[in-house]
Amino acid sequence: MSRLDRRTALMAAAGLAALPGLASAQVTASDEIIDLWPGTPPGDTGGRIIRKIEDQARPGGKPDRWVTGIDRPVLVVRRPARPNGAAMLVVPGGGYGFLSYDNEGTSQADWLNAHGITAFILLYRLPGEGWARRKDVPLQDAQRAMRVIRARAVQLAVAKDRIGVLGFSAGGHLAGSLATRHGEQVYDPVDATDRESARPDLAALLYPVVSLDAPFTHGGSRDNLLGEGANAELRRQRSVELRVDAQTPPFFLVHAADDGLVPPANSVALFQAMEAAKRPVALHIFEDGGHGFGTRLPRMMQASAWPDLFVTFAAKHRLIPA
Repeated sequence: MSRLDRRTALMAAAGLAALPGLASAQVTASDEIIDLWPGTPPGDTGGRIIRKIEDQARPGGKPDRWVTGIDRPVLVVRRPARPNGAAMLVVPGGGYGFLSYDNEGTSQADWLNAHGITAFILLYRLPGEGWARRKDVPLQDAQRAMRVIRARAVQLAVAKDRIGVLGFSAGGHLAGSLATRHGEQVYDPVDATDRESARPDLAALLYPVVSLDAPFTHGGSRDNLLGEGANAELRRQRSVELRVDAQTPPFFLVHAADDGLVPPANSVALFQAMEAAKRPVALHIFEDGGHGFGTRLPRMMQASAWPDLFVTFAAKHRLIPA
């Protein structure tokens, strides 16, 4: 089975088996961890959620852990050697059925850190793991994460007005939902942190799931988030391109024309919605790159150029120094 086929199957089924010895490797003792919630997260039903991790890495290759069973949503903080005050909330994908922790998390933190940007990898709860109001669970964690970063900005050495979000695949849907629904109340406030704004200062979406209603949607992500058979109104409410308004932050969109899992039409639809609303947006569709490429593509593949393009975009919109 090819890597793409394997990812597709697991995005649909999200049935990951635990591997011995890896449960403690998801985050190490040296990692800086921030809990999102002071107590039990919203929507707890008392069910038992068990952490499971499967390593997709090839022999001798880079780590590639996929994670399920997230009962304790956290931020994993990765600090640069020379911070410039900018921060990015990093949202791994996985079809709302698992999290691609290394390819779309730790690897992203490495290159962000190289540009002086503090990275906060979001380990968010998965909607199909027994939470009430499943459709709101990931956005609850994303909103809370942005507020936690802002509330602790001084201690974390980041600027409150230079915090972006970077999302991949279904994580791109979540990042896009945060950018367009940051002011929507999806959980009851729990403390003073919830007085902070959840609006990111810019959003970067890589091969994102955008629409949950259009013919080009990714059905697995839609069903994992909303449940099977969700009605048209609910699908439209959760479609990012239909939620763009005058408060939507700048968007940086990347897709590959040969993406066999999430069609580029998703990014095109969001680009058109941003243009119609007269909001800042950049769209890059590369000839090759496939799906799930993160920052690990060989240089001869065109989509490998996206990190440099993002740096230019981030500088223009004052997230990082020009």
